[in-house]
Amino acid sequence: MTTAFLAIDVQNDFCPGGALAVADGDAVVAPINTLMARYDHVILTQDWHPQGHSSFASQHQGHDPFTMIKMPYGDQTLWPDHCIQGSHGAAFHQDLNIDRAELIIRKGYRRQIDSYSAFFENDHTTTTGLSGYLKERGFDHVVMAGLATDFCVAFSALDARKCGFTCQVVMDASRAIDLGGSLASMTKAMQDAGVELVDMATL
Repeated sequence: MTTAFLAIDVQNDFCPGGALAVADGDAVVAPINTLMARYDHVILTQDWHPQGHSSFASQHQGHDPFTMIKMPYGDQTLWPDHCIQGSHGAAFHQDLNIDRAELIIRKGYRRQIDSYSAFFENDHTTTTGLSGYLKERGFDHVVMAGLATDFCVAFSALDARKCGFTCQVVMDASRAIDLGGSLASMTKAMQDAGVELVDMATL
């Protein structure tokens, strides 16, 4: 097999009732479980922030969640405190079949830099090691789905292409935040980069 399936950030804080809930976020769990059963090689990603992470609006006086600031590595959306290491919010959704995973990539654990992508932190330079892992194991294609379509899924897909992998995103097994048209802009960015956008029925 040359394909790995990546389930992106299916965590409590991104599901209804969570600190950074994505609308209908828990609806991705069942289709992702179905997808994981289709593939022999499954990788999970997990947002894993320390207390007081620099991407939290609470750390920037006078700034509200979902506003944009400049960080040393570029533009950064400020978020509500979420996915704190070891918290219930950071845990995977209870119905996600995590036993299928061969690898869990934790990201966003460096206090001074955020990390959307499974491959790089937001400076687009600091690697998670995932690209090397996949290449050493002989994978050349990745399929991914999860939360949120327009942030961690899209950034992971774009970086997969930059790292030389072919990539498919399962859109109906993903859900978006859609801040200020971010879903449309990131959908176009993925298409322009050669990411194939598919759904469960046509995958």
